[in-house]
Amino acid sequence: MKNSMRLDSPWLALALLMAINTVGFIDRIVVNVLVEPIKGEFQLTDTQVSLMAMAFTILNIGAGLVIARYAERIRRLSLISFGTLIWSAATAACGWATGWAQLLVARMGVGLGEAIGLPSLQSVIADYFPAGKRGLAISVLMLAPPLGAFIGFVGGAWIAQEYDWRFTFLIAALPGVFLAVLIWLFVAEPPRGRYDSVVADDDVPPFGEVLRRLFALPSARNLVIGSAMAAMIGFGVNYFFTSLMIRKFELGLAQAGMYSGVIASLPAALSVLGSGWLADRLGAKSPASYALVPAVCLILGGPIYAFAITREDLMPLLGLVGVATFLNFGYLGVTYAALQNLMHPRMRVTCFAILNVIYGLASAIGPILLGWLSDTMAPIHGAGQGLVVAMAIAGGFYVWAGLHYLLAARRLARDSAAVQAAAAA
Repeated sequence: MKNSMRLDSPWLALALLMAINTVGFIDRIVVNVLVEPIKGEFQLTDTQVSLMAMAFTILNIGAGLVIARYAERIRRLSLISFGTLIWSAATAACGWATGWAQLLVARMGVGLGEAIGLPSLQSVIADYFPAGKRGLAISVLMLAPPLGAFIGFVGGAWIAQEYDWRFTFLIAALPGVFLAVLIWLFVAEPPRGRYDSVVADDDVPPFGEVLRRLFALPSARNLVIGSAMAAMIGFGVNYFFTSLMIRKFELGLAQAGMYSGVIASLPAALSVLGSGWLADRLGAKSPASYALVPAVCLILGGPIYAFAITREDLMPLLGLVGVATFLNFGYLGVTYAALQNLMHPRMRVTCFAILNVIYGLASAIGPILLGWLSDTMAPIHGAGQGLVVAMAIAGGFYVWAGLHYLLAARRLARDSAAVQAAAAA
């Protein structure tokens, strides 16, 4: 039965889906600010505590691929609502955990819920906005990481310090339930391919065809590699940034979380919106802009981060890391927009799910590698300075990611034209 309250409103859909994406990111990364209290309670090493990222990833990447194929055929907003409820319940379960193993299992539940609820977001937005406006629209959707980082770090740290780290998880679980109901009641499912040159019938392209679009097209392949590297580095350094504030500058958890949240949110939010707007503006004449904008940002941002993180005074460190964060988040929204524009309308959920596998692995590998490198450097430099050295080394790899974006820029216009010509044939 059709729900007459559901509105075919692009900006309502974008606002609610961005809010859901933000809550999902909070529930995913709030553990970052809780590393020290969890590590202390369960007597863990940096390598062991980083396994919370891997626990999230285990079900998230596997289930996401299966559910994405299903989402190409059914109402996507129903999956979004259902998945949001599941990961919210699992986030609450993290707060009820009384042992390390229970916490890891609960984190797996968060990963499963997000595998159900999040892959369809970009597909829905792509059907609400035409190609020339998707850069900004998907960049708004991708405000979730900076906004989620601010709320997760600042709010999560304050709650953990004033009450308990378990209470942080319980509070974080509440907004998702409310948003799941709103998206179910008030947002209409948009017609697939409404603004695309190809008519989206009920036939879903084979999984192999999606893989070919992502990895056979040189531009798409390099966009994926470059963004995966940037994501791996970003998840790694952000995972331990609060710990760095505590270990090196002996800040309290709430103050360290506030600095982490501000640095990871405001510069990143401006970067995501600015790069999306700039790429859309330049992309009308030069499609390569969707790769050139993040290329320049990453190549500049990597060395600045490596320099910034080694500063001995807190304020210069925070200021320079803020500049580096502004640059290093420039890839986020425009990459998704460029890849969605290369996809058939019934490839987009699967495309996101494949990217989620790649970024999910990156989000797990990044903290583990950085944790291992920190543990390796600690006997030489001490716990605080060892982490500094590890984060500086990691930051330098942003340049490598930027080089892949330069390679993508060389072929993006040609590949876009080829995809459009094949759709029109």
